[in-house]
Amino acid sequence: MKPRTAIVVAALLLVSGYAQAEPSSNVAWNAATLKLVAAGDIERGRTLVAICSACHGADGISLTPVWPSLAGQLPGYTYKQLIDYRDGKRGDPAMAPMVAALSDQDIADLAALYASFAPPAAVTGVAVPVLVDRGDPQRIIQPCKVCHGDGGAGTMRDGPAIAGQHRDYLVATLQSYKNGTRANDVYGRMRVIAALLTDDEIDALAEYFSSTAPPVF
Repeated sequence: MKPRTAIVVAALLLVSGYAQAEPSSNVAWNAATLKLVAAGDIERGRTLVAICSACHGADGISLTPVWPSLAGQLPGYTYKQLIDYRDGKRGDPAMAPMVAALSDQDIADLAALYASFAPPAAVTGVAVPVLVDRGDPQRIIQPCKVCHGDGGAGTMRDGPAIAGQHRDYLVATLQSYKNGTRANDVYGRMRVIAALLTDDEIDALAEYFSSTAPPVF
């Protein structure tokens, strides 16, 4: 079997396995959910954020590289991740008790608040890895910017902003997708891609995105 054919077959089997398992998330992007997230109340979010700030910073910039910065993140993405933590779809012993008592409205309000904060700034410029703009057709890896946007600014609920995110967190996230310990990505898309990445590629992507400032619109 040719290498490219083997990759396609492996990816199809992987996705098929995910399709037969439980849903990766309980979030359904129906009209009601979209309306709830769009109407998130920033001021009400401020009354809820104190418990989050100890790890993620008062302005949404986390205080340690192992915890993600949330400032400027797309509200739909933050909403989905917090719901997934609450529902156990994204396992984390530290986050689970933090969100256990939050309602859907609470989570929408927190998501709106974090989206209102200025995103992390660039630190230093580094070379752009080929995978960012071109991907790798031989391995059926699409460019990172297709989902994460130019400069990692984010494009949609499942394509979060990653520009300026901590390098260590990005490495850990890609590795967790690669080894399957994180499995709340819809259709297993990140798991399929990360499984094809080498450790060196993961390091290079994390280095690039952590040093990049999102474009100003």
